[in-house]
Amino acid sequence: MTPPPRERKGERLVRPYVLTDGRSQPTRNTLDLVTLLIATDDLPLTGLSPEKRGVMELCRPGALSVAEVAGHLALPVSVAKVLIADLMDSGHIVTRAPVPTAQPTEVRILQEVLDGLRALL
Repeated sequence: MTPPPRERKGERLVRPYVLTDGRSQPTRNTLDLVTLLIATDDLPLTGLSPEKRGVMELCRPGALSVAEVAGHLALPVSVAKVLIADLMDSGHIVTRAPVPTAQPTEVRILQEVLDGLRALL
């Protein structure tokens, strides 16, 4: 008689395709790893799956990126994107683009402008 399989640390009992209702692609293609997620406070959490509630609980205190949410929930990013897109569709989550950082060429140009202004003084 074969003993029952033991659960490994960090291994889920539910397969990822069950969490996403068999979908492998999010309904929105605008999500990337650094998209910031903000939970709305005006919609109830009733009827949401435990994983979607987890996303909401993580995002309620402040904005988190898609990558951070996936990491905290120990979900593959692809699964997290499907869940987040569902929450966006239902109005539970809004997104914001991350603050862009200056590109190296922009920094060089800004430094040249600053040097030029200093030369005028």
